[in-house]
Amino acid sequence: MQTSETLEQIEREARERLNPSLSNPSWLVLSRRREILREWLSRLPSGNICVLDVGGRLQPYRPFLQHRATRYLALDPRYTPLVNVVGRGEQIPFASDTFDFVICTQMLGYAPEPARVIAEIHRVLKPGGCLFLSVPSIYPCDSEFDAWRYMRCSLRLILAPFRHAEILAERTSISGLFRSINVWLVMFARPRMLGTCLRFTVVPVLNLAAAGLELLFPTTDDSFSANFSAWAQK
Repeated sequence: MQTSETLEQIEREARERLNPSLSNPSWLVLSRRREILREWLSRLPSGNICVLDVGGRLQPYRPFLQHRATRYLALDPRYTPLVNVVGRGEQIPFASDTFDFVICTQMLGYAPEPARVIAEIHRVLKPGGCLFLSVPSIYPCDSEFDAWRYMRCSLRLILAPFRHAEILAERTSISGLFRSINVWLVMFARPRMLGTCLRFTVVPVLNLAAAGLELLFPTTDDSFSANFSAWAQK
């Protein structure tokens, strides 16, 4: 599938995912995901790793790996200037035991057969290889292909082929609530100009309020977490 997106547009969107502005409705989860991934990447070998990005249309986290990866390949059903192979995660066109590390962020919600995607990722990983996965838990349906949401239990079930899996919420229920309000304000405000206005006025205040509340009232409750990250080892 072709795309009209330019490299400049893709790189701009990728930078906003990696280093989100305070006006981003998803600032709370994106900033936390970056911290989680940066910590987990310390578990990988220091260099000479082969990386596959499944759903790698944007590749926002590639800068974390650019000095460690001898190969960085991206697979996505939608072509962009950054995609090496156009294809689906259910049929990864690489041999078994090929990659040291697979990254798969926010695409499993759109996969028709998510368990098959995970099985294929497991297949192409080398023994001892690792997967970083991020998935939505609470978010409005944003396209006709948006099919799934995930909780801890469903993640444990889908990652069963791996010998070890660690799951972390991308912030607590406090942030989950505030992020949901942010998304609702921006997506559903009418006229659309009002949503833009709210993004640059109310959204930053709500983001800071949620971060402050998490500091003032520490909690491990993630029953309303908006997103989850997982690290799994073959």
